[in-house]
Amino acid sequence: MLSETMTLYRPVGAREYELIVESGYREFPPRLPEQPIFYPVLNQEYATQIASNWNVKQSGAGYVMKFQVAAVFMRKYEAETVGSSIHQELWIPAEDLAELNQNIVGLIEVVSEFR
Repeated sequence: MLSETMTLYRPVGAREYELIVESGYREFPPRLPEQPIFYPVLNQEYATQIASNWNVKQSGAGYVMKFQVAAVFMRKYEAETVGSSIHQELWIPAEDLAELNQNIVGLIEVVSEFR
């Protein structure tokens, strides 16, 4: 029986995208020292706003990644609303990212690209 999964989205810039590709679309790269949290978002609309508005300005390209994670792993994280009701994300400590990567079901998908 397949375990229950949760669909999440991650807006990324050009360099993070390259690292995801290098992993075979299997994992997100470790956080940089100045990045204490990994924040996947709960809906594609919010991810699109970040990728198209912020990531393009910062890195010349923005991508919306979609991925499935074992729901049992995600239960320990609460959704944080950081703006309007669509601006919901999970704050995963950087030290938990390797474990999150181990709980990704299937591959990370590209759903949108912006330049």
